[in-house]
Amino acid sequence: MIDRPAAALVRARLREYPAVVIVGPRQSGKTTLAKAIGGTYFDLEQERDRLRLDVEWDSLTGGASRRGSGDPLILDEAQAWPEVFPRLRGAIDADRRRNGRFLLLGSVSPGLMRDVSESLAGRLSIVELTPFLVGEVPEIDVRDAWLVGGYPDGGVLDRERFPQWQTDYLALLMGRDLPAWGWPARPPLANRLLQMLAAVHGQLWNASQIGRSLGISYATVNGYLDLLEGAFLIRRLPPYHANLRKRLVKSPKLYWRDSGLLHALLRMTRDADLLAQPWVGASWEGFVIEQILGTLGALGQAATPFFFRTSDGYPLDLVLELAGKRWAFEIKLTSEPKDEDLRRLQKTADLIGAERRVLVSFTARPTRDATRISCSLPWLLEFLRSGHW
Repeated sequence: MIDRPAAALVRARLREYPAVVIVGPRQSGKTTLAKAIGGTYFDLEQERDRLRLDVEWDSLTGGASRRGSGDPLILDEAQAWPEVFPRLRGAIDADRRRNGRFLLLGSVSPGLMRDVSESLAGRLSIVELTPFLVGEVPEIDVRDAWLVGGYPDGGVLDRERFPQWQTDYLALLMGRDLPAWGWPARPPLANRLLQMLAAVHGQLWNASQIGRSLGISYATVNGYLDLLEGAFLIRRLPPYHANLRKRLVKSPKLYWRDSGLLHALLRMTRDADLLAQPWVGASWEGFVIEQILGTLGALGQAATPFFFRTSDGYPLDLVLELAGKRWAFEIKLTSEPKDEDLRRLQKTADLIGAERRVLVSFTARPTRDATRISCSLPWLLEFLRSGHW
């Protein structure tokens, strides 16, 4: 059993709230994590579990003394049985002082978030669980993790499963989950869309351009993308706006959240092949961004992410408002960052008044002072987990 930092966050939230919901993509480890925390488990996609929960509801929710345990009820795939949400609200409101009673698991869908917001607002905390992050599986090298991604069954623990697992995973989502959430695209169009989104990974989002290529409207494309974001496949990183005299880029950037899914779509199966591609820098950039955001999320650190770019070419790959400070990140695919890289980062970070400046690369020699850091990704993630920043 791999000890995941998010487990400590879930336990802390259970002490503070009547209910906690763990959201994240399918197969990211939500069920394994919940069972490790402990409780009475129900899979609400299974008719027999829904029936058992229905029949035993009063005894299960009537108090720890009646069912002999203070462990939570674990309700997996909660979005599969919307009828449970009003009952949860009633049980919670009947004894608002009791925390840690319910642990819900779900892949985000419009229905799940609607039910949560309508029935459980103010009664629960939301924790997002990502696939494995660098450092959670110590024996995995960062370059291997970058190639295969973080899904537990997708190759990070058994390299032979990549990329077939990713291909099957996307086919399952396209064929079952997304249609159930309102995805109207036919399989040929859906597959073409995924391929095109892989091709524009790390680029400014242009829905009109994608729509023209597919023969559909930009509004339809954006609707599809909303669903893919809800399934934790895609991230649209918004631009950072500052009151500057320079013109700023105003379109979001698009990233695949898991590098293994991206590489499977682009048919990259070997590290050597990946490094030979012209888009490899964008792949590394997206991987690093997700590792940073996932690590902070597992620590319960709220961080609002942006990117920054002026029209005359001064970029920051990631800007975070974190713990009352503004952080500026530049991500380089090199083992020997140059002094010019750090000077350019300094100049661009000055434009937005960033208090922390971080250059992430493959360097083996991390350096830092009061405001600047030049380091590798594993070093940075350990630094963030330490909390001494």
